[in-house]
Amino acid sequence: MDRQGHNQGKRIINLEVFMKLTFLGAAHEVTGSCTLLEACGKKILIDCGMEQGPDIYENDELPVPPGSVDFVFLTHAHIDHSGKLPLLSKNGFYGEVYSTVATHRLCAIMLADAAHIQESEAEWKNRKAQRSGEEGYTPMYTLKDVEALMPHFRTTDYGNQITPCAGISAVFFDAGHLLGSASIQITITENGETHTIVFSGDVGTACRPLLRSPHAPDKADTLIIESTYGDRPRPKQPKDLELRLAAIIDSTLSASNSNVVIPSFAVGRTQELLYMLRRIKNQKLTLNNFPVYLDSPLAIEATNIYKETLHEYFDEETNALLAKGINPIGFPGLYLTETSDASKLINADLTPKVIISASGMCEAGRIRHHLKHNLWRPECTVLFVGYQVEGTLGRRLLDGVKYVNLFGEDVRVAANIQTLDGISAHADVNQLIDWISSIKELPKKIYVNHGADSVCDAFAATVAERLGIEASAPYSGDSFDPVSGAQLAVGSRKRASRGNYLRKHRTSAVWIKLHSAGMRLMGIIERSRNCKSKDLNVLTNRINALCDKQEKEIKKK
Repeated sequence: MDRQGHNQGKRIINLEVFMKLTFLGAAHEVTGSCTLLEACGKKILIDCGMEQGPDIYENDELPVPPGSVDFVFLTHAHIDHSGKLPLLSKNGFYGEVYSTVATHRLCAIMLADAAHIQESEAEWKNRKAQRSGEEGYTPMYTLKDVEALMPHFRTTDYGNQITPCAGISAVFFDAGHLLGSASIQITITENGETHTIVFSGDVGTACRPLLRSPHAPDKADTLIIESTYGDRPRPKQPKDLELRLAAIIDSTLSASNSNVVIPSFAVGRTQELLYMLRRIKNQKLTLNNFPVYLDSPLAIEATNIYKETLHEYFDEETNALLAKGINPIGFPGLYLTETSDASKLINADLTPKVIISASGMCEAGRIRHHLKHNLWRPECTVLFVGYQVEGTLGRRLLDGVKYVNLFGEDVRVAANIQTLDGISAHADVNQLIDWISSIKELPKKIYVNHGADSVCDAFAATVAERLGIEASAPYSGDSFDPVSGAQLAVGSRKRASRGNYLRKHRTSAVWIKLHSAGMRLMGIIERSRNCKSKDLNVLTNRINALCDKQEKEIKKK
């Protein structure tokens, strides 16, 4: 099979290859994970994530029609790994999405929430565009698109081998990052040669609340590994974190009318915080008997999933609590606020309190309302408990910005801005090295992705130095033969211009619908390979007739 690349403008190395890796997202960037694997005549995506925060580099589009993608292996439910799956389906993808049971359940609520945010933002921007006479906006996808995607999921358990097609099998291993998160070992047998590729997904840390420690696969010929914290070590002791969290709460809530506001990722981080707060209260680590408000409908839904029947994902300590009938993430004084009216009442109440709200990087959601009410108050604390991508409101607050604009109003930053280091769901540099070292048959080549621009290169250098394994950090559009390691195509290194998806695509909402229809048509064409010649001729004639008609219309204009 002669694979010579798909994208114009790239340097292509002519080689006869049978497997091909193309990096598309999270290449020298922290979000938007997406990799295309071509093998055994199949096109496979490993993750299909949405970028969060500003782009650093111009990312290549998927170089094949979505309808030609045969299936997807999904490492976990976080939006930066799953967020573009509804768009893939909308544009013609009809294959299977393989994941764990927990990932499937979390995707159902997280993708629906993402669709709601996009629809709401598009509605608001369209009202504004209509008043100014500008072109309209369209959301990347809608709730209807999410609903159409969900039947495509096929679930598996850790350790089970799945064989989606001849020559390709996969095993999911517990990544310890999020409920149901996985590292995926893919074994490919083609032309009498077997090659094993491992995608780490996001690797978690040992001794974290609720979840088991990460478990690396036993073998990898080629490894693709994340590097979010690939340039630094972090504190490891959860007990120390609980003491620090208790101290921050006590020092803040000792003042009257004060609040601790915690921007938190709705799924994963929030549940860990609830676990720690339950322990703090049970052990009486604070002088204040403070109420806790969980103000995020998505976080509440996710918390309910955590509380249900997914015990096989929890660590021994959590399962021991459950066996005793103890809710590990519930306690007296925890209030769940689902409605917007209930949310508004939180800041009207002068009782000192802890407010947990999404989003974790302060880019959307109810957290921005809580910041508006609390940022200007020196007696309050805003506590960050997760990674803040460059360019996000969360990062700007951590960097010491003096004023922020919230809902059209400039708000002075007078609150105490703190961060709780060590509560990350990502392994640090030493833990990543340990995880790689635990693979019994070490890889011959490692590709580093899912990290900040300089961090990817730094961790690749660390891997080479400490483990003696060849490592590099590809850019979006770079393609490789995983067997030989030869580079097949060189992607773009172009820096991205500022602007989110909606701004990029504001030219015409109708054109985007047309483009999606065209992608669906390509998917139909791909699926028609084995149809009867008579039916193919009919379809060809219909398409050509439509094209002829449209070309005439364009020429008239």
